[in-house]
Formats: sequence, C-alpha cells, structure tokens
Amino acid sequence: MSDQAATAEAKLPKDLAAEKGLVNVQIDGVWLQVPRGMRMIEACKLAKQEVPHYCYHPKLSAPGNCRMCLVQMGMPPRPAPGQDPTYDAEGYLPIGWMPRPVIACANTVTENMGIRTTGELVEKCREGVMEFLLINHPLDCPICDQAGECRLQEFSVEHGRGESRFVDMKVKKPKNVDIGPRVRLDDERCIMCSRCIRFMDEVADDAVLGFTQRGTHTTLTVHPGRKLDSNYSLNTVDICPVGALTSNDFRFQMRVWFLKETKTIDVNCGTGANIVIWTRSNKIHRITPRQNDDVNSTWMPDSHRLNFHYIDSDARLTEPMIRAGAKHQTNSWFHSIQTAADALKKFQGGEIAIIASARMTNEELFLVRNLASELGTGQYTTVPRTGESDGILISEDRNPNTTGAKLVWQTPDPHGGLFAIREGVRSGSIKALIVLGEDLFEAGFTKDDLAKVSFIVSTQLIAGPTAEACDVVLPGAAFAEKRGSMVNVTGRLQRLNRAVEPLGDAKDDWEILRDLTLAIQGTNLANGPAMIENVFKSMAEAVTEFNGLTLSKIGDLGLPVTETGVKIPLLENERARKAAGLING
Repeated sequence: MSDQAATAEAKLPKDLAAEKGLVNVQIDGVWLQVPRGMRMIEACKLAKQEVPHYCYHPKLSAPGNCRMCLVQMGMPPRPAPGQDPTYDAEGYLPIGWMPRPVIACANTVTENMGIRTTGELVEKCREGVMEFLLINHPLDCPICDQAGECRLQEFSVEHGRGESRFVDMKVKKPKNVDIGPRVRLDDERCIMCSRCIRFMDEVADDAVLGFTQRGTHTTLTVHPGRKLDSNYSLNTVDICPVGALTSNDFRFQMRVWFLKETKTIDVNCGTGANIVIWTRSNKIHRITPRQNDDVNSTWMPDSHRLNFHYIDSDARLTEPMIRAGAKHQTNSWFHSIQTAADALKKFQGGEIAIIASARMTNEELFLVRNLASELGTGQYTTVPRTGESDGILISEDRNPNTTGAKLVWQTPDPHGGLFAIREGVRSGSIKALIVLGEDLFEAGFTKDDLAKVSFIVSTQLIAGPTAEACDVVLPGAAFAEKRGSMVNVTGRLQRLNRAVEPLGDAKDDWEILRDLTLAIQGTNLANGPAMIENVFKSMAEAVTEFNGLTLSKIGDLGLPVTETGVKIPLLENERARKAAGLING
C-alpha cells in the first residue's frame, strides 16, 4: 500500500467530508456527514430525527410559512483575536447554541453546524405554532375525509397543548366549495400551507390557485373566471396535509384505515407511473401515486388514476361464452378452451393470425409467441395506440408495454403486422383470429371484414362489438387483478401486482394462454407452468435483457433493462429545478 493510500485510509469520516462534497453536522448530539447545501430538514431525515412540517414538500419550493419545522441551530463561537480554535475529544469544534429557533425547511446545512430537534425551546415553539393553527380550525375530525391520514391531527397529539385557551367564536370560512370538476374545497380546514398553490404553479404549470383576504380571514380560492380543471388537480388532494381539499370521486366513500394498499404500476400510457391501489372486500376505492424518482416522481394524471371503475362495471364479462346461433351461451372453462382449440386445429398455420395487445404483460406476450409457434403462424401483432404527450407525464405511447413487446418478441416494431393481417382478413387468406384484449373495430376492422373470418376466439374484459363478433369469448383479468411485468418507454422493467381477485369466473390472461396452448398440443394441463414466476423464469432465459432476473428481483421501483433514449418531461424539469437549488427532491 502506498503512503498516500495509507494516509487516506487513516483519515476519519469527518476529515474526508470536504473531499466528498459533504459537511460535518451534529444532529441531536450525533455527528454525521451530509451533502453540502442540503436543507436542514432533509439532514434530520438522514439522521432519522423527525421534524414536523406542513408547508414543506421535497418536490416543491420551500416558502417557510407554516413555521412548524422550527429547530434550534448552533455554530462554533468565533475565537477571540489571537486565540486558536479549541477542539473536543473527537476533533470537532464546540457548538454555541442560538437562543432563538430557525426553520429547518428553508435553511441549509454548513460545516460544523449543530441542530437540535428536541429540547424546551423547540418543543415550546411547536406547541405555540400548533395552538395558532387550531384557533380557527373546526372540530369536525369524525366527519372529515382526511381522518386517518391527517397531519394536523397527528401533530396536535404529538406537539399540541392538549387543551384550548381560545374562548371567542371561530372565524367561519367557505365550506363544500366546488372549485373544479374533481376537487372539493372545505376552506375552514385550510392551514395556508400553500402546497396546492405551489404544485399547480411549479409542476402542473397552471397557476390557478391563490390566497385572498388577509390575516385570520385568508382564504384559498381559484382565480376569477377559472376552475381547478387541470388533469393533475387531484395531486393537490394527495399533498394537502389536512382535509381542505378532497376528491369528489373518493369523498365519503371509505375510511382509509379499512383499506388494503397494493403497490403496482399504472397501465394507461407508456410512462408506467408507480401507484398504490386502495381496496376493501375485493373492490377498488381509489388509486394514488407512489414515489419513484426514475418514473413519475410523486405525481400522476387525474385521467389515469380515475380509470378503474370499469373493472367492476355492469358491462364486465365474468364467464366464458360460446356462440350458439345468433346468441352466446355461458359455458365451462374446460369446454370453452377445448372448443377454441379444436376449431383452431382445423386451420393451417398461415390461415391463423393473433392480434395481441401492448397492454399485456411481458409474460403474456411471451406465451403469445409460444402459442403462435405451436399453431405454426408468424402472423401476430399488437395494436398501436398513440396520442400527443402532455409535456408532463402522459406519454405519446398510450400502450403501457410497447417496449416490453419489442424485447419479448425481439422485433423493432411489434405493431408492424397489423396492416398485413387486416389485408389477409379482407382477401380471405386469414380464416381464424385470436384476439387478446383488443377491440377489433378500434384496430381498423369492420363488420364486413369480420364476417369473412370463419372463427374468432377472444379474451375480453368488457361486453362490446368485438365480443359479440366472436365465436368463443374468454373473460380475462383487468390490470389490478393480475401479476406480471412491463417495460416502460424509458426501458425500465416494472412489476404489476394483484390488488383484487378477478371478478366472477374470469381468469388471469396468462393462464388462459397457457391452457389454450396445452389444449392445442393435446397435453394435460398439469404439464404447464403452475405460477407466473415459472413463466417469467422461462422468459428470462429466452430474452437477453431479462437474463438472471426474477419477479421478486425487480423490486418495488423496477430496474432499467434497456436504453430507449426517451425522456420523461416532468423528471427533466425536476432535475433542472433541483440543480438550481429550488427543490430538494
């Protein structure tokens, strides 16, 4: 070992801090090294010391207006002229504590700084702030939708006085105000943290909210002639620390402590925002965004989070059906699968085409490829679904798994075969269609086209024209009812988790594909993969990008498996704001 290396190894972490861009900070008596310029509140998080707060959010600017995050700060005293600094036994300069508190959300750490998150000064300040916040706050916790996840309720217990000294009438403010199509305002609960205002200005780029009036009469409102109608408006409900802003869709529907939380991903576009599905008794009650700084930060569009009511709608298909004359009749799974297999075996491989979906998981697409191989057809495709990017989180690719289809099928264009299949149907060369979760009419087919096809078997969620045109209809599972994986537009492999069980007698799509393939082979169903993990294992062996992975190894936040060159606009904007020191997150 060289002398230089030995010297570096002998240095203590405090001595190496500056070389790594860190500073030495004492938090509640413990020294640690944190990044230079970090906000004090984030440094306390690293030290696992809670600093209560309302207005601060790591993804937004820090206005410092709630004052709940007050801490005591200290710095080494300046030595007298001619006097050398003195160090303690650990080599740190002793800290002189300031007699007044500072806000932790807007101040940054510096070398040899001390922070106290407890003590008489800090606790008295928090108690005073809580008392002021509660002066005009209504005592309506039992009927408030925020109960169970209310920061005001939690902090009043932890840091409040326990009794009120206020004897005058509370100031009355607007209640149950319709400020937008999806959000309701109870202004009397607002604590003026301004999170919603800053989100709409800085993230949604629609500065429609603001404060009016002054002092205890300050009121949150929308600008004259405007509505809170942004497609990101429900994110203000997520970040509201009290019950001032509530979702019209979830309002008075269910207490949150009754709900089960399932971490999964959104499937409404190629971004694949990370989400939490909240369920009870096999019913979805709401969807909220989940933090993933490589995908969606902590936000998601309203249109995506609200697109789940179809899952338990009256139009949902829940039993297999076989056409009998002009109508469909329900039948058993075994008979339905066998009927489809027997019919398909009557056609030559070139007479069969598969219209799959880029909304399917990687595992399902892998089984589609196996099914096509078993049938001897090379005619299989997905349906393109595109739109304009909103410049925030909604991708141009409205399919969630186009990238996965490219990898699993090993093709640069999984949609490329659709035109040839349509032409084959019209010319009569394609006599049988297997349709997997897609609407044939949305894919460009007409009733006249489908009348030329001898046999159609389809997996469908919702009753509609495509299901009506099929000879065998097999009820599949919605995204919240299945497990598997997808790859988003940036090349990140992510995991889809089951939040509810399939309705009625519906089955997971990978199981349907497995059973249909085995029935065509004439093989016993017991010979197929028993679990989705088995399918992933076979796929990982066949697809280079997935080599060595398992479903469990993907983790809650996913893994990058390929480079697509696609960037998510919101993340690019967030990184620029972070580099400029405007936000911490």
